[in-house]
Amino acid sequence: MDEAIIKKLIKLAQKAAKKDEVPVSAIITKDGKIISQAYNKRTKNKNPLNHAEIMAILKASKKLRDWRLNDCALYVTLKPCSMCEEVIKQARISDVYYLLTKLDFKKEYKQTNFIEANNSMHKEVYLKILKAYFKIKRNNKDNQSKNNGKN
Repeated sequence: MDEAIIKKLIKLAQKAAKKDEVPVSAIITKDGKIISQAYNKRTKNKNPLNHAEIMAILKASKKLRDWRLNDCALYVTLKPCSMCEEVIKQARISDVYYLLTKLDFKKEYKQTNFIEANNSMHKEVYLKILKAYFKIKRNNKDNQSKNNGKN
């Protein structure tokens, strides 16, 4: 990990701690340049989504004007939680570097139950909607590829 980025991560984490936030910070780079940085603001913003990684991704997406952060790298002080890992994957970030893995003394909330609905009629309706949507997307992509190849 780049020494300058580590120093920035530490400063951001200290800033979070001073503001009574969990001291986690994140930086996103593209082509070796910092395009966004953030630290946890869940308490301040009263928002469970305001993890450093997600906030850095939102800033980078806005700056690059795309939700796909291909060829970007994420640097973070603590290994991302499962929610952040999924957002990172969805953002198409290629590499994630972190200083520490999950801490043994940190407790994770495990009281949420995920229950699949049993109504098969509604499942079928929804499945048709999903299939139709992705079929249109694939067709549009195929048509764009064909049109781009003719130019």
